[in-house]
Amino acid sequence: MKTTLALTTAIALVTGPALADVNLLSWGGAYGNSHLQAYVQPFEEKTGIKVRMSDTDNPATPIKAMVDAGNVTTDVASVEYADAVRLCDEGLLEIIDPSMLAPAPDGTPAEEDFIDGAITDCFVATDVYSMVLAYDESKFPDAKPASPADFFDLEKFPGKRAMRKGAKFNLELALMADGVPADQVYDVLSTQEGVDQAFAKLAEIKSDVIWWEAGAQPPQLLADGEVTMAYAFNGRIFNAAQGEGKPFRIIWDGQIYEMEGWVMPKGAPNKDEAMKFITFSTSPEPQARAAEFISYGPPRKSAAALVGNIEGTDQPMGPNLPTTEANMTDALGSDLDFWVDHDAELNERFNSWLAG
Repeated sequence: MKTTLALTTAIALVTGPALADVNLLSWGGAYGNSHLQAYVQPFEEKTGIKVRMSDTDNPATPIKAMVDAGNVTTDVASVEYADAVRLCDEGLLEIIDPSMLAPAPDGTPAEEDFIDGAITDCFVATDVYSMVLAYDESKFPDAKPASPADFFDLEKFPGKRAMRKGAKFNLELALMADGVPADQVYDVLSTQEGVDQAFAKLAEIKSDVIWWEAGAQPPQLLADGEVTMAYAFNGRIFNAAQGEGKPFRIIWDGQIYEMEGWVMPKGAPNKDEAMKFITFSTSPEPQARAAEFISYGPPRKSAAALVGNIEGTDQPMGPNLPTTEANMTDALGSDLDFWVDHDAELNERFNSWLAG
């Protein structure tokens, strides 16, 4: 893709003999590959700044320990929105100046080009992803599951389920499976009765759930035949189906979508270079390019029209994105403020429930 004049201005080529590396912490897998292909390699070619990329199960986890110990080894980390807000509130992140971000191709300032909530004091979104239900089509040759209720119906759709270990996403899914409309989920979950209802619904399938922590696990559990249905990140399922030819299908009904993005840990050793990387990678064209490798939607309005075909194919990526209109019919936007306020208490209850 051609680089806009605005982007060229925003990311000036760095000259001189001593260019610091950027230490980037990502999630690995297909998601990490999209970062490598769309952000890291083009940025290195453009600026001469090297990016040392590593991955972990959750890049937000080590940040507090690094900052508290005064031994920060990460310059940029890819984290979920709720983690970014929490870490920022705790003073563990650098403030990001939105005026440093590249404008849209037509000159629209970045703050106006991003969707609502995509830029906060310490966070800039890179993509919109979702948790979706998925199944192995070969396990259900006749009737196909099509809803959250079907995920909980072990009689009609037998087999074990894979679910992320934690309260977030699972409580919302349980309420939708129990008949709560998507637009009422957080109102219900804000009450003690609603929380009780969600845990009661989860209890119906608890003994048939394999709990996962790393995003790579659900497609592997499906592929190994350990589960017939999984609750997983849409990009992981897409990659297994599209890239590996697995007979997996996504159920968009009841998807829960939210944003992922960049933060800089407080005391990042190469802050200036890190900001250059953030500016480059959150520009419209790199964001659109990233969406061609993995089915996560770009959070910049100007990037949507730039998304082309699935990498290496002649098939458009658009229908596979969470943000595509047809996939949003019964979608639920994750209430990120709700989870900032209630994550600790609900996870404490979840862990006690799981151990009981």
